[in-house]
Amino acid sequence: MVKIRLDRDVLAEAVQWAARSLPTRPSVPILAGLLVKAAGGQVVMSSFDYETSAQITVAADVTDDGVALVSGRLLADIARSLPNKPVDITADETRMELVCGTARFTLQTLPVADYPSLPEMPEATGAIPSEDFAKAVSQVVVAAGRDELLPVFTGVRMEIEGETLSLLATDRYRMALKELDWNPRSTRGEGAALVPARVLAETAKSMTAGETVTLSLSSAATGDGLIGFEGTGAAGVRQITTRLLDGEFPKVRHLMNVQASVSVRANTAEVIAAAKRVGLVAERNTSLRMLIADGSITLEAATGDQAQAVEALEAVVEDTTGAGLSMTAAGFNPHYLSDALAALDSPYVQFSFTQPGKPCLLTGLNELDGEPLVDYKHVIMLMRLPA
Repeated sequence: MVKIRLDRDVLAEAVQWAARSLPTRPSVPILAGLLVKAAGGQVVMSSFDYETSAQITVAADVTDDGVALVSGRLLADIARSLPNKPVDITADETRMELVCGTARFTLQTLPVADYPSLPEMPEATGAIPSEDFAKAVSQVVVAAGRDELLPVFTGVRMEIEGETLSLLATDRYRMALKELDWNPRSTRGEGAALVPARVLAETAKSMTAGETVTLSLSSAATGDGLIGFEGTGAAGVRQITTRLLDGEFPKVRHLMNVQASVSVRANTAEVIAAAKRVGLVAERNTSLRMLIADGSITLEAATGDQAQAVEALEAVVEDTTGAGLSMTAAGFNPHYLSDALAALDSPYVQFSFTQPGKPCLLTGLNELDGEPLVDYKHVIMLMRLPA
């Protein structure tokens, strides 16, 4: 028998978050359930789909300890709709009852005995400031692939080397690399994991209420290919475990070492705004062209003869070879360019070009004449320009 009282906002937030990991079409009906466990002044809510487990611990008035399993999505919908008053929940083996003010809901429970055991959280590998982690993940996931038929590209490769944590993603047409400091349990620690980008993005965003996020990577020796995250979000302490993606992540780091023959520096916000305007007339699968001249760049796009757009911007253009500009035009996928510029999060941007058809490196700058910020690098494959 479960008997608890919870604050309405705490219940709604906790159920909403835990239910997020529920499968939309569960392979077995029991996986649609949300496990509610009450003991010692707190309630733990869990979901699991054999790939990812989510668990949140919240404070509650617990009168009777116990465990119950109910439909997670239905409970989330109900919790969200309740009036702003304390919620009393009681449950036995057959039903759960929620009472909030004069509203009363009765739900059929699912058999707890049939629910699979949640994976154990691996031993902690280290910790990282939660805001830094959330920002780093958001900068990298934009470059991850969405095609489930190529699962290795839908992941973010996390590399641990001593006190440096690297995040790397690519969909074959663009790449993003972020390196940041973190606090490992062992300074000699090394490791790598390929984490589903969608899970990583949602996890990092949802754990920013506390100071740090703890990363737990199972060692390759145990063979269970699991990573865990623990941090504080609204309403309570959150834990996520997810299975790592199989497959060999392509060796793309060397592509970040672009030796520029032409570099272009400009105001990031101005380039974002101009690219957005000019991109309005870019035909599907056609490029947004950047024309490079001394002291300026011009963005161009067109839909055949129906519409054309052009906008010029001031820029610092540098010919590093001394033999004249080796590149005077470059073709970008408009969406990739917008994603990269938004992810930079710096007032100025540097484009580093080598030669036509070769990848372009984007890095941030704090000052127009300052040094490029090397902690975040974004590479875009250029599109072929019509002759």
